[in-house]
Amino acid sequence: MAHIWAERALRPDGWANDVLVEIGEAGRIAAVSVGVKPEGHGVGILLPAPVNVHSHAFQRAMAGLTEARGPDPRDSFWTWRRLMYRFLDSLTPEHVEGIAALVQMEMLEAGYATNAEFHYLHHQPGGAPYDDIAEMAGRIVAATARTGIGLCLLPVHYQFGGCDGRPLAPGQDRFGNDAGRFGTLVEATAAHLAALPDDAGQGVALHSLRAVSAGDLKACADHFPTGPIHMHLAEQEAEVAEVRAQYDARPVEWALDHLALDDRWCLIHCTQMTPDETRQLARTGAVAGLCPITESSLGDGIFDGVRWLGAGGAIAIGSDSNIRISLTEELRTLEYSQRLRDRGRAALASGDLSTGRRLFEAVLAGGARATGRDTGRLEAGYRADMLALDAGSVHLAGRYGDRILDSWIFAADDRLVRDVWSAGRHMVREGRHIRRDEITAAYRRAMDGLKDAL
Repeated sequence: MAHIWAERALRPDGWANDVLVEIGEAGRIAAVSVGVKPEGHGVGILLPAPVNVHSHAFQRAMAGLTEARGPDPRDSFWTWRRLMYRFLDSLTPEHVEGIAALVQMEMLEAGYATNAEFHYLHHQPGGAPYDDIAEMAGRIVAATARTGIGLCLLPVHYQFGGCDGRPLAPGQDRFGNDAGRFGTLVEATAAHLAALPDDAGQGVALHSLRAVSAGDLKACADHFPTGPIHMHLAEQEAEVAEVRAQYDARPVEWALDHLALDDRWCLIHCTQMTPDETRQLARTGAVAGLCPITESSLGDGIFDGVRWLGAGGAIAIGSDSNIRISLTEELRTLEYSQRLRDRGRAALASGDLSTGRRLFEAVLAGGARATGRDTGRLEAGYRADMLALDAGSVHLAGRYGDRILDSWIFAADDRLVRDVWSAGRHMVREGRHIRRDEITAAYRRAMDGLKDAL
């Protein structure tokens, strides 16, 4: 049994001093005691560590390669997507494993304890399956075994190139399955996951209304009654127009009318919603999976966080394209987007919680719900997913209570993260992943083989 002692810690009922957390053999918190003498591994400030709820690991290797204007007069998500398709046709399973390990390492060093991987790169270039249909999922699992991050692996169902059922385009063909083959993929993915510790979990993802038929959307939801189920929803204006043309309804409107949305669901982005859609969707219990850095990078739009949280909606945070993996920057960008739109301050604070405290606790709870993981609380029975901040940082001088979170998120950055545990595995120490050198060397080898991919 490991013992972690903190000068200060954020517990479910608020801040406490001199806190001892005991971690059992299964990676769960066995006990939490307050007001005790130091024992075991000492830290300054101990917090629950959140879930990174949405990642496409392979896109990390594209960071910095898509910032030049192409031949189109208006660069957009859709021009970026064409470049992404060109890039992924160069990726081998070995590349994906090396890239995924770096992504997971960076997540841990940023303070995330769990990676929910929205995994849609399944097949060989041209669309033929590998001999093991879950070869690429196995590579995500292999990366996870090296990094020690918690994993919720979400194999993605992807059928068509658009709402009208047109065939998959070059690049997209590496994603595609019919319903039967997708079921086989899900089963094969589960077999790979058996190699990981028991905190590793699995759900399913339905790529979007553009890429999956209405019938399969409903059938998959029925086939996986306990979740988690993730899906992109209402990300782009052109997507809204395409769905309206096919279904005579906006994406959120159609989902509300035809899917049994509840707390099994995590709906990614939701940047193109009307006020009424926002309120109705929030009340279903579905989690909004927000990726503010990527949504800014791709010009998706601004999620209506003020109205969503006001309606009791749940949120989680993710790094999506992994152009930059930063927990604090995701939260800061979310809040600042609301301020810029509404021309005000402390947009997502509440009457009794500061902005940082409300955001941090919201993504802890939402990430746990979206992955079905017992996490997000320093409390007996929960996974020992924890992060420790440097209490001696100049950014936290004279800061106590919720001002610790506000200063970390809005005045500092992820360099304050000193230690991270995932299900009790102590993977980040003194700000560095314990296998950083090995993982970065493997990533460099992968990038040497991709230098001419775009």
